[in-house]
Amino acid sequence: MIQVLLRYVVLFTITLVVLCAMSFSLAYLFPGDVLENLTGISPQNEFQRAAIARQLGLEQNYFVQFYYYLERLLAGDWGYSSASGLPLLEEVSVALPATIELSTYAMFMAIVVGIPLGYYAGVKCYSTTDYTLNSLSITTYSFPVFWFALVLILVFSLQLDVAPISGRLSLLFDVESVTGFIMIDILLADNIDHGLAIRDALSHLFLPTVAIGAITTAAMVRITRRSVIDVMQRPYIAAARSRGLSSWQIFFRHVIRNALLPILPLMAIQITTLITNAMIVETLFSWPGIGNWLLQAIYQQDYPALRVGMLAVSALVVTLTIIVDLFNRLIDPSRDRFERGTI
Repeated sequence: MIQVLLRYVVLFTITLVVLCAMSFSLAYLFPGDVLENLTGISPQNEFQRAAIARQLGLEQNYFVQFYYYLERLLAGDWGYSSASGLPLLEEVSVALPATIELSTYAMFMAIVVGIPLGYYAGVKCYSTTDYTLNSLSITTYSFPVFWFALVLILVFSLQLDVAPISGRLSLLFDVESVTGFIMIDILLADNIDHGLAIRDALSHLFLPTVAIGAITTAAMVRITRRSVIDVMQRPYIAAARSRGLSSWQIFFRHVIRNALLPILPLMAIQITTLITNAMIVETLFSWPGIGNWLLQAIYQQDYPALRVGMLAVSALVVTLTIIVDLFNRLIDPSRDRFERGTI
């Protein structure tokens, strides 16, 4: 197990270094001055430019510059936004938790709804119920996420008026951003009606969560269904039937656990899709997440923000993927028998 953990640490470190190198290279690839792309600061004169250049190591070779860049990242000096003038670490710390929160609720919806439906479809395989659920999942998975989100806005916001269109919370509530997660910040806030504020936050979460979670749920239904069908065809299931076990006994003793093991590694693949869809949906619902923030940076040609935003999103995806894969290995040690040179 120690060797496995070391391999994961090495893989994680190398991946982050490569991502940092790509982020650093963007300062040279973007239009404009390299110094401004790295710091977001516009020097007022040549003396200030020379001082900042010496501080960043721009007078030396690429590798020395990259070393100074890594040193500043680890120290929390991510530069400043050329549009707002605020520290990028502060802006990312506000925007990224909003995206994580939205993606978490969507993944929770996919697990709670998608996996049970997938089990049911797999148990009832090749029946009318199975064909119906499979058709619905394929149809839902085929929807473009932005189109599905617009349909939800049209139906539930504009016609039925049961959910707000934009934002995370109504302007009636003055909630200070402490953690960046709206539910936690509501519980930490003073002088507000926490129950009313939570209900308001849930109403704002409803449409974007469904827009993202429906497509991920459809994917989970298909993945779970396929896994259950494969397990039902295994020899030990036939042996259990020959011993006289009922269908429910076979399902709870053998099918649930053995069908779940192949599903968990595939959940890591869904993380990238989930976060990408969340970043798209954020722009439609004016959700103050990293996707909406990056879109504004593109409009304003805020190259330092684009550089840091790419690094933050990539690091988040890599971190979550490795954590899920490590969790899968911990609950299924048998994978080590089939994986020797790779993680």
